[in-house]
Amino acid sequence: MKYHALLPRERAERLNKRLTEGMMAALKTIHSATSPDSMDPSDLNRQRRGQEVLGRLASPPIGFSWEPFVHQDLPMAWVRPERGHQRRKIILYCHGGGYTSGNLGYARVLAAKMASATGRETLAFQYRLAPEHPYPAALEDALTAWDYLMHLGYGARDVVVAGDSAGGNLALELTLRLKETGRMLPSKLLLFSPWTDMTASGGSYTTARDLDPMITSDYVHAVRGAYAPQGNWEDPHLSPLFADLHGFPPTLIHVGEREILRDDSTRLAQTMQQAEVPCIIRTWPDMWHVFQMFPVKSAGEAMEHMAAFLQQYD
Repeated sequence: MKYHALLPRERAERLNKRLTEGMMAALKTIHSATSPDSMDPSDLNRQRRGQEVLGRLASPPIGFSWEPFVHQDLPMAWVRPERGHQRRKIILYCHGGGYTSGNLGYARVLAAKMASATGRETLAFQYRLAPEHPYPAALEDALTAWDYLMHLGYGARDVVVAGDSAGGNLALELTLRLKETGRMLPSKLLLFSPWTDMTASGGSYTTARDLDPMITSDYVHAVRGAYAPQGNWEDPHLSPLFADLHGFPPTLIHVGEREILRDDSTRLAQTMQQAEVPCIIRTWPDMWHVFQMFPVKSAGEAMEHMAAFLQQYD
């Protein structure tokens, strides 16, 4: 009886494994077809189209409204759960894409998942992209989005700032700018595979090189050069890993085991803990960069873990 009772679970696990393997193969194909380490205009256009394909591949959940608009020339969109939800608790979401790609269509997937899991309205924004608009254009746009929420009457304590990949970098840099200018900080940070170290000094660049289906060292070098062509990569305003993080809000970090950026997350968690910032990090076995976007079991578990974190620190 015990053997038979386990069969459905075993079948589900095998199905999830096949789905995961198939997803990784698709990601490798899409990524390799878009010349990710080239900033040539034609190659960059292919990368941006590839990002849109990823957004369609990772279809968002149902049960939310999508309300795009423009504020001060900045494209934005509200994602609102259709079920009853908290109207005074907001997530401000910074999308990923290496600062050189990504748009509201790409942001829609993770924004909708966060809204669905937490019951919180989520504001996504489409910041200007490099190399056409290098640093600090994206940060200026993030500040515009933050100020828009403040203008609407939300307090900093009402806002959680979230970001994936380069968006995780932007979420940290936005918080750092608010701190440096003496302003109130967001109540919490949600970071999914954040890019925290533009020096690319983490050991996982070597140990996970053959495991990562999405990101390569050449890609990281290319996009950092496009974003900050005159940059000092150790500057905390580019690499928040090296910033003074004292006073930062409670932070949740998710990262996949198969990422070359894995140590960007683990070292950030150590830096935060040394700065006495409440920080929880979870490393997900067999997962890749920003796996939360995709229709795999671990993505659902990650959203549940994120929602529990917000409840814990509310």
